[in-house]
Amino acid sequence: MKKNRKPESFIRQPKFPGGTKGLDEFISRNLKYPPLALASKVEGIVKVNFDLDFHGKVIRTKVNEGIGYGCDEEAQRLVSLLKFEVPKHKGLRITFHKSLNIRFRLPDKPEPPKFTFTYEFIPRKK
Repeated sequence: MKKNRKPESFIRQPKFPGGTKGLDEFISRNLKYPPLALASKVEGIVKVNFDLDFHGKVIRTKVNEGIGYGCDEEAQRLVSLLKFEVPKHKGLRITFHKSLNIRFRLPDKPEPPKFTFTYEFIPRKK
């Protein structure tokens, strides 16, 4: 008696080198918080849809849900830097449609430097 197996998909999806952990590291290294968003203290998630060509390069980006203040443009710039690994598909040139959520979170406030002052008081002699 044969076991029923799921058929393998003919078209395999592209993968980012290093998987999701590699993608997270890439985003955290290359994300530049827009100055206008920093000044306005804007946080949120930008949802970007993008298309990949058969080489794994991003060819089109579109902001699906944005938060403004320069974050949408930064998310598009960041997504356009991505390069995926695409498996060969027997000569077919396939365009893949993907989406990505990019979180903009304000950086933690650095603690003010701690200074210690030592005063020495020497009374004047008359």
